[in-house]
Amino acid sequence: MCKLDELINEILEADIEYKKLEECCNVLDRKRKPVTKAARESGTYPYYGANGIQDYVSDFIFDGTFILVGEDGSVITPQGTPIVNWAEGKIWVNNHAHIIEEKEGVLLRYLYHYLQTVDVTPLIHGNIPKLTGGDFKALSVPVPPLEVQREIVRVLDSFTLLTAELTAELTARKKQYEYYRDTLLSKSTNTMIKSIDEVCKVSAGGDAPKDAMSKEKTDKYKVPIISNGVGENAFYGYTNTAKITVPAVTVAARGTIGYAEYRDYPYVPIIRLLSLIPNNVDELNTKYLYYCLQGKQYIVPTTGISQLTAPMVKQVEIPVPELSVQHKIVEVLDNFDKICSDLNIGLPAEINARQKQYEFYRDQLLTFVETDKSILTDRQTDRQTDRQTELD
Repeated sequence: MCKLDELINEILEADIEYKKLEECCNVLDRKRKPVTKAARESGTYPYYGANGIQDYVSDFIFDGTFILVGEDGSVITPQGTPIVNWAEGKIWVNNHAHIIEEKEGVLLRYLYHYLQTVDVTPLIHGNIPKLTGGDFKALSVPVPPLEVQREIVRVLDSFTLLTAELTAELTARKKQYEYYRDTLLSKSTNTMIKSIDEVCKVSAGGDAPKDAMSKEKTDKYKVPIISNGVGENAFYGYTNTAKITVPAVTVAARGTIGYAEYRDYPYVPIIRLLSLIPNNVDELNTKYLYYCLQGKQYIVPTTGISQLTAPMVKQVEIPVPELSVQHKIVEVLDNFDKICSDLNIGLPAEINARQKQYEFYRDQLLTFVETDKSILTDRQTDRQTDRQTELD
């Protein structure tokens, strides 16, 4: 019998008691204190909001081990579960995250894993999504005996530890990638240095075409409308006519200031987004331009609304070697970037697989706790057991 089967049998034989969340832990929401960004003093203590660390400040109001759950704003995942963070040590928490600590009888780490399985969709209300304190405290929690909680935590933590180790290794790889990128793109005496204004056309996005757009891609509206967001969050909607029809580099002008993306498809840029197109692709490779601007730090005004303008970007200088050298640099950096980010190969693939494995076991174990009914078939058990990490 595999270790998972033994644990499942142990859970099935245990007495499960159902309690409100507020009976399982100490809720410390009344001790939270919001501080405006302008009033914060920079320091070393994490300042937490709804979806995690927002800043680092010079003081703390909590010291210990806690779970933080988003209260308003970013409070729910695409799967309908709450935003849950584990925090240790001296921290500051604002009023956008519920904060709880351990109470005798229920392991805090057990609650951490369990809360990530709860569907809170029916509890989220308002124009600004909110999980109220009353609804949060009233969440029903299945509480098995402490020895069963410990075993569930041990199994699930073995997966999270492995994922953390792989993530740390991937972070080191990315730093190595950044070093190679910066070295390859460094200015040298043999390379011409030119301003963006000399080699590119820079344009600012406009208003979204509200009379001809859809939030979803359709047969009529297929052209992406791109905002200043990061990754998938940049897709504002779809329209029928592109404004940029050649490969370009976009740079966020507000919010994620300086965030650059290479776009090799037709699109419509909207406000807060700048588009850069080489004047002559026989002189400047667009993907090379992207790598030059990736991670670029800009100095923007600290008064008023922080914003990156087209004139500011035009002043940026980049090295422009021969086109053949640019192609070679792009080839090297493309390969390195793929190793660091492609979910189908290497460390990203391994991290993705381990995360899915963790979620699978977590849902199965905590489904047993809640319902005494397994949705884990023998075939699934065999397949997962073949891949599982050492749990003994």
